[in-house]
Amino acid sequence: MKKMFLPLALLATVSLSAQKKAIKFEEYTLDNGLHVILHEDHTTPIVAVTVLYHVGSKNEVSGRTGFAHFFEHLLFEGSENIGRGEYMKIIQKNGGALNANTSQDRTFYYEVLPSNQLELGLWMESERMLHAKINDEGVETQREVVKEEKRLRIDNQPYMSFQAKIFDHAFPGTPYEWVPIGSMDDLNAAQLSEFIDFYKKFYVPNNATLSIAGDIDPKQAKKWIEQYFGNIPKGAPVVQPDFSVPAVQADEQREVVYDNIQLPGVFIGYRTPGQTDKDAYAVSMLAQVLAQGASSRLYRRMVDEEQSAVTVVAFPFQLEKAGMLISLALASQGHGIEELEKTIYEEVEKLKKEPIGEREFQKLQNQIENSFVASNSSMSGIAESLADYHTYYGDANLINTEIERYRALTPADLQRVAQKYFTDDNKVVLEYRPNSEKPEQL
Repeated sequence: MKKMFLPLALLATVSLSAQKKAIKFEEYTLDNGLHVILHEDHTTPIVAVTVLYHVGSKNEVSGRTGFAHFFEHLLFEGSENIGRGEYMKIIQKNGGALNANTSQDRTFYYEVLPSNQLELGLWMESERMLHAKINDEGVETQREVVKEEKRLRIDNQPYMSFQAKIFDHAFPGTPYEWVPIGSMDDLNAAQLSEFIDFYKKFYVPNNATLSIAGDIDPKQAKKWIEQYFGNIPKGAPVVQPDFSVPAVQADEQREVVYDNIQLPGVFIGYRTPGQTDKDAYAVSMLAQVLAQGASSRLYRRMVDEEQSAVTVVAFPFQLEKAGMLISLALASQGHGIEELEKTIYEEVEKLKKEPIGEREFQKLQNQIENSFVASNSSMSGIAESLADYHTYYGDANLINTEIERYRALTPADLQRVAQKYFTDDNKVVLEYRPNSEKPEQL
């Protein structure tokens, strides 16, 4: 999808100091089940119109993967009242920008517009929800678009197969086994009727949250929301998949991947709880301690001191039903995967054996707070956070209070969580090696 125009992106930014104040909002639900959240902010003359559909790759079935991500593209094709290929042009001609993204759990669409174009944004999102044009021409066009995206972003990018491989090993037999890009074979095999059925099942008001943030008059906004969304028929109830995460099989914990790369690398994934679990907050903080930023433990040791790695990173991949903490390191010349892996495990063991010191813990709390504030530093960020908190936690006000969950954690909590989840029988390891090291087949 196209990126946001820079001038509008800059205009959309809200000062971090301003966002230290509570974010006020109101919410209600239409008769058809559409949940609405409104945040009024007259700091700048812009408005973010966003819709979160509670459908991602975990709502797909084996053999028909990639549908949710495919629809992220397909629903820009047009509608009964918007010509094919005109969706983006209309927004851009009216001074706005737009984009969308898909995860395992949801699909999120947004427009950032001058505030006098709020009605336009609402009309266009209602068209997407009610009158999307799903025909052979659009489906065939977007099949090629998605194939090209996969070639550019995954197939022809060094190391980028890691996500599909690590999830395949970590969550076998569950809807998290595959990632949103899905299978091109599945998309090619799918019939038009299957795409239409997917749209009718998931792109319904009772499976969506309309979140609006910016320079709005709430009274007028509510009138337009009722006008454009109130008559959209309610769909059948959407039941999210319920599944448990199976044990990692010993023979599935490790894979050697030969790739078109110069530097060997290692990717280590520890399975962690879903994002609404209280332990997920400790996992985020542990990732920060391990390898987020130049002052993190692994970066200081591996990049600065020992110079065994050119880069090392750790990040939490938190989803609705489960998650992972993924650490990755790329070797410096003269160093190997075994050394990298050994060093990472040594630092993980320190987290399990020794509580974080007071000074480091205070720095960590400050970093988390800064990240929390920065995530709500734009109108689109605020709208997205409100929608996420409502959808996953059932409490949009966490936009103001979630930071207290981090502040309540202690070094002992982090140590307990490290001990619980960072275990050998809960991890997946990918060794990335250059194609030149691949054994010759007889």
